[in-house]
Parts: sequence; structure tokens; C-alpha cells
Amino acid sequence: MRYRQLGNTGMFVSEICLGTMTFGGKGSFYEQVGKVGQKDVTAIVARTLEAGVNFIDTADVYSMGLSEELLGQALKDVGVRRSDVVIATKGFGRLGAGPNEAGASRGHLMDTVEESLKRLKTDHIDLYQIHGQDIVTPVEETMRALDDMVRRGMVRYVGCSNWQAWKIMQAQGIADKRGWARLETVQAYYSLVGRGLEREVVPAIEDQKMGLMVWSPLAGGILSGKFGPNSTPEGARRATFDFPPVDRERAWPIVDAMREIGKPKGVSPARVALAWVLSKPFVTSVIIGVKTLEQLDDNLAAPELTLMPDEIKRLDDLSALTPEFPGFMVTRQNTGRRPDDK
Repeated sequence: MRYRQLGNTGMFVSEICLGTMTFGGKGSFYEQVGKVGQKDVTAIVARTLEAGVNFIDTADVYSMGLSEELLGQALKDVGVRRSDVVIATKGFGRLGAGPNEAGASRGHLMDTVEESLKRLKTDHIDLYQIHGQDIVTPVEETMRALDDMVRRGMVRYVGCSNWQAWKIMQAQGIADKRGWARLETVQAYYSLVGRGLEREVVPAIEDQKMGLMVWSPLAGGILSGKFGPNSTPEGARRATFDFPPVDRERAWPIVDAMREIGKPKGVSPARVALAWVLSKPFVTSVIIGVKTLEQLDDNLAAPELTLMPDEIKRLDDLSALTPEFPGFMVTRQNTGRRPDDK
């Protein structure tokens, strides 16, 4: 297992991060995602740690807190030293019917971080992330709450998830102006069939030296190799929850190319998809979500697969974004701008 620097911090995390959305299955939505119970959760966590993974991501909203609870118990059962695992969780999602039981307000976040600590059975969270972009709460209020968590020792580092580039830059500007803790990471969707992140968010995080944690690198299963133009695997989550959005007609040639690249290497299309994401220099860690040890083992092997430059180019070309303004003008007007440009 290889490790990469977490944003602009001195902490290093594994290229693979274990996601825990499949843990628990409490609530109608999470029943569709996965209903992994304590015994299997502990087995998955143990196998993951044995493989050298030191990074685990969860959220308070996953199965309404049950995912955090199962993870906390698994880490206790496995007996891992607290300093040997980097625990990331998130706050923002709705946890009750009340008007203040969701969002990135100071009140909600200070309440939820306390509950997350209890469920995880720990005295600190290594990376606390705002799970969504709050269109109501001023970002200064959110950043002040995060800074207080850091100063109180409840949280080591802070980040965000699913934020637009302008919002990230606004938050960093406020943090710099006030001397508060900066956002060190962004957790976002990125895959061979979902490269929109490259337009604005990637340039922002590269400028700010932030880490990128990728969720749904298999595009909700589309890139697993189990789907086809006229087939959906029985019991697949996409049969009832078709997310994230994918242009399927555009996806199938990419899946075919992944199969052709993977077959002579004896690896699954899923492993090719993960290896492609890991080939991007702006990616820190790829989050994998599994229900079985078989899935886990296949995903854990992704860092061992090195795609050749021609293979990466083939996948890059097939999945390239369509030109959009102002991006195409930035490219056009800067051709030859650097002395070494051809």
C-alpha cells in the first residue's frame, strides 16, 4: 500500500480509503446501499487494516449514526492503536425532523460532532468534513465552528464535500483572514464517466494544496463491468437508486476499453477504473464501498495495477470532457504561453 500526503498537512493516508456507507442498513435508503452487520463490518475492517489501509471514512448520516457506531466497535474489536488509523467523518445531513437538525450551522455542527465522537468511541476525529454545501448558513459561521473544534482538540483537520470551487475559495479566504483552520481536503465524485470536477474544482484544490478524496470511483457500479447496455445485475443498487447521473451511451465504449485493457492483465474492469483514478496526480485517496470480502480484496489490489501511458491516454480520450466556456478560451489563449510548450 502506498501513502500520500493529506492536503497541506504532515499526515499521510493510504491511497485506498475504506468507505462505510454499506454498514448498517438503517432506513429505507441505506437498506438499498447495504446492510452489513457488526460481524462482517469487523471482518472488513480487519482485512482492510491488514492490507495497509490506514484511512476510513464515514458520516453521521449513514444509517442515521449506525455506520459510525459499527465502525467504532469494529476498531475496538480489532484492537488497532488509535494513532495507526485516520478516521474521517462528516456532518451536515438531516438527522431529525426539527428545523435545526441539518445543515452547516454552528448549532447543528457542534451538536453532531459530539455525537460522532461518542459513536466512534474516540476522543478525537482526524478529519471532520462538511458533507454538503449549505445555501443558508454563512460560510464564516461554518468556518468558525470548525476552527473551534480544532482548538478544542475534538478534531485534528477539517475539510468539505460536494462544494463548488467558488465556495471553497471563499472559505479559504475567510480562514486566512481570521487565522482559522483551513480546509485541507475536498471529498467529491470523480470517475471515468464523471470528470466534471476537472473544470473548476481541481484547479482550485491544486492552487490551495488541498487533498482530494474520491467517492463513487466506479460511478455507482456502472464501471464495475457487471452492467451493460441492456443489463442490470439483480439486486444492484442502481436498479432502485440510479445515482450518480451517467450518460450511459457514452459510458459503454469506456467500459469496453476497460475490459480490453484488463483482460490480458487478468484484472477486473473495476480495478482498471480505480487504477485510472489513482493515476491522476491531484487525487489523494480513492474511497471504496464494499459488502463482501471478495469485493474488498479486488479493490484493495488496485494500487498494484500500473496502467501504461498509452492505456491511460486511451481512457482519457474516450472519457474527455466536452469543451465548455470559459475553459476552451483559457486553453486557446494560453497555447504557447510557456516557453517549453509545443
